[in-house]
Amino acid sequence: MHYQKMYYLLFNAITDALHDIEAMNFGSARSALQQAQIKAESIYIDSADEKQGGD
Repeated sequence: MHYQKMYYLLFNAITDALHDIEAMNFGSARSALQQAQIKAESIYIDSADEKQGGD
């Protein structure tokens, strides 16, 4: 499992979103969090597929 990769991805997206919120760029913050969620989920699914032998 690629937990470190997912952690860095989510941590950076949260940091960016917090900066956007401080600047009142709420749409940008939401978009950053949604994209990070999609990417992290993809990494998780791909890792699970690798672990199961790519079934």
